[in-house]
Amino acid sequence: MMSACCRRITSGAAASTAINRPIQQPPRTAVIPNHRCSRINQWPGIAVRFHGHSRIWVVEATGMSIRSDGGDSGNLQKTRIGGGRDELKAFSDRDRTVEVMIAAAVTVVMGVANRVLYKLALVPLKHYPFFLAQLATFGYVIVYFSILYMRYHAGIVTDEMLSLPKTPYLFVGMLEALGAASGMAAGAILSGASIPILSQTFLVWQLLLSFIFLGRRYRVNQLLGCSLVAVGVIITVASGSTAGLSLKEASIFWSVLMIASFLFQAADTVLKEIIFLDAAQRLKKGSVDLFVVNSYGSAFQALFICILLPFLSKLWGVPFSQLPNHLKNGAACFLNIGTLSNAGCDGAPLLPLLFIVVNMGFNISLLHLLKISSAVVSSLASTFSVPISVYIFTLPLPYIGVASSLPRGFVAGAIILIMGLLIYAWTPSLSSTSASPASPN
Repeated sequence: MMSACCRRITSGAAASTAINRPIQQPPRTAVIPNHRCSRINQWPGIAVRFHGHSRIWVVEATGMSIRSDGGDSGNLQKTRIGGGRDELKAFSDRDRTVEVMIAAAVTVVMGVANRVLYKLALVPLKHYPFFLAQLATFGYVIVYFSILYMRYHAGIVTDEMLSLPKTPYLFVGMLEALGAASGMAAGAILSGASIPILSQTFLVWQLLLSFIFLGRRYRVNQLLGCSLVAVGVIITVASGSTAGLSLKEASIFWSVLMIASFLFQAADTVLKEIIFLDAAQRLKKGSVDLFVVNSYGSAFQALFICILLPFLSKLWGVPFSQLPNHLKNGAACFLNIGTLSNAGCDGAPLLPLLFIVVNMGFNISLLHLLKISSAVVSSLASTFSVPISVYIFTLPLPYIGVASSLPRGFVAGAIILIMGLLIYAWTPSLSSTSASPASPN
């Protein structure tokens, strides 16, 4: 049986003697399975079809197609390698899916750490959130451009990438400045449990803006999935009494300001996706490197922070004339030195520095996920970190004080959130006929 299965099919004159006799029968097909033959175990199978009228033997396989026709001579006229393109495409799609899943998992982990450390960093710098925003902003510029310099000399970043129009980066910097400043100001007043509730407006803004500026048309299951994700997060957090009280105790102004900050952040992510899509059309070798976007975006963000100083100082209730003294006291509290070291600055500078490092890593992972997928997928991955961070806030964290209790609807909300993610990711199969044998090109 083994020798019969693995019998070699010869070509040329030897083959012509085997196919010289005309047989008046309809075409027949014999399938040789691959598990019986070690020579062809890389193919799903070999199909040998005989056409009696034209005396043609056709040997077909997934990876190779050998065709011999030509009457009595039986000369080999065509050998073609080409049946494996569908498999290569399937492997490519599978690798891309794995890449997106890994990037999403990293984004979730970094998102949890970012949310927790964000609140912890504001414990010693509760009265100086603007100083923390400035420190992070100018720190990002130095770090991002240093990485960009190294990647440029390594040949990863090209001159063509650096020559792209800078106007989109200008708007990225403006949106990031507005989002960071308003978010820092509101986050210093709102509780850690109420921020995830308000953050669900980010997904709403994301869908709306991508619909308007990217022309995205979402399927029913995607809209339903996003809605369930938002509902799940709200149930997870708002079912606890502490979350409801925190929103009632906080001024409506700070809640609206936090919602506005998520609008700016959503517009920022959609604009970055537009930049990647536009660069993919302009550049010959793929899209622009993400550190080009981060570096120029952070530079313009720092510029707009400086321009908006009068507005930002008024926002925090600090007269513009007293702003230098405010920044000086913020630096003293950050370094935990001087008379301010005993005025509630415990945890500095470790906690603010940890937040800056983790926030930088979170921004990089989020932008990478956005580049290989979409802005909505990146926001869903970020949203998935919300219930995890809510659970972390119930643990006895240092410097925060008494831990909050786990909301009553935490489990139900988490289940709804996961169902929403699964429904969003579900796509009806459009390749129902992919299992049928491929015809020659």
